[in-house]
Amino acid sequence: MDKKTRAALIGEKLAELYPEAICELTYEKDYELLFAARLSAQCTDKRVNQITPVLFGKYPTLESLAQADVADIEEIIHSCGFFRGKASDISNASKMLLSDFGGKVPDTMEDLLKLPGVGRKTANLILGDIHGKPSIVVDTHCIRITNLLGLAEGKDPVKIENQLREILDPETSGDFCHRIVLHGRATCIARRPDCGNCVIAHLCRHFTGE
Repeated sequence: MDKKTRAALIGEKLAELYPEAICELTYEKDYELLFAARLSAQCTDKRVNQITPVLFGKYPTLESLAQADVADIEEIIHSCGFFRGKASDISNASKMLLSDFGGKVPDTMEDLLKLPGVGRKTANLILGDIHGKPSIVVDTHCIRITNLLGLAEGKDPVKIENQLREILDPETSGDFCHRIVLHGRATCIARRPDCGNCVIAHLCRHFTGE
């Protein structure tokens, strides 16, 4: 069975198990997801979801965030780690969104990567979840599990993205990546994978040894 066929079967099984393929970061506006994703670096989604209501409650508009004292943003997001760099990126990205993009989060990879603190992972998340475009979000779960499954090789996020782009259906690639994350948290846990209760174990190269 080739990788493309196995990827499709894996996607079908995961869709049955996780019908709602959603990002676990909570947000209401496009830029809120952008900044929540920035905060999630080296931090859990659960922690980020505790911080963002406070941040966006105090600064409910992009304009207010752009005008906010960076030290105050730092204080609010302190518990998510690397708070100085993240606060600076949120402040500067807010200003750039207003000055260069009319207050809207752009819908191309090229423009998204111009924003402070935005890498390909966040850009793909925005392209898929906000703009409904084909996307492949490569995070630590995606790298680890696609390697175990035998769908990708290596640890370089860009190389993994390119490998997956060759075998995943563009229309469902974003959902596939969300479901991989959900599966990584529920079953294929890094230090104690529950292979005995895994619905895709028979399609996993690590489990089958094929």
